[in-house]
Amino acid sequence: MQAVLTDIEGTTSSLSFVKDVLFPYARQHLPVYVRDHRASPRVAAIVDEVRRYEGDPSLDEQAVVDLLCRWIDEDRKITPLKTLQGYLWEEGYRAGVLQGHVYDDAVTRMREWRARGLRLYVFSSGSVAAQKLLFEHTAEGNLSPWFSGFFDTMTGPKREASSYIAIARVAQTPPAEILFLSDTVTELDAARAAGMRTSWVNREGMAVAGVEHREARSFDEVDPFLSEGPNCA
Repeated sequence: MQAVLTDIEGTTSSLSFVKDVLFPYARQHLPVYVRDHRASPRVAAIVDEVRRYEGDPSLDEQAVVDLLCRWIDEDRKITPLKTLQGYLWEEGYRAGVLQGHVYDDAVTRMREWRARGLRLYVFSSGSVAAQKLLFEHTAEGNLSPWFSGFFDTMTGPKREASSYIAIARVAQTPPAEILFLSDTVTELDAARAAGMRTSWVNREGMAVAGVEHREARSFDEVDPFLSEGPNCA
């Protein structure tokens, strides 16, 4: 085993942090941010990208803002939204209003895995910028340098095997030598289809029928899987 690829929400970090802290913060500040930064090329590019996504170049700024807010409410995994959320969260982190949550067991084990020579990667639906911000601003300090690479939806959907093949290619590591960690079974299915080893991080102890992945309640229980052979339930 050469590398660990991990999801964020529900895996390294609490679902409630994302849903109850980050999302409401973005929704609250998004309208003013778009208005105050409408002349910024990066914000203008997002507005145009939303228009293209909707197939309606006539959408005015307010209609775009309303659409983005609705996508937040629906937890849509759409790249322009995720990019804009990253900009908003950057302001919150820099101001000290936000602090990234990472489970203690994830911090401990990831530190140990690095010391053992394993490379760490992240694959999340949140933008790469948002991922880095979360790991830069934690109670344990800046964890961002621990990771050899970050991947988001620009790489591809998290539920398609092609995305994991692309990640393995960038990491220059055979898929069979990468362990993917996630709380979402469909993502694990896609990673396994790409040839990666997988572990279902089931922190809440949910009862789900038909899961064919190794199960762990924490990163402490993931650790033994790093020395095991091919995938097994």
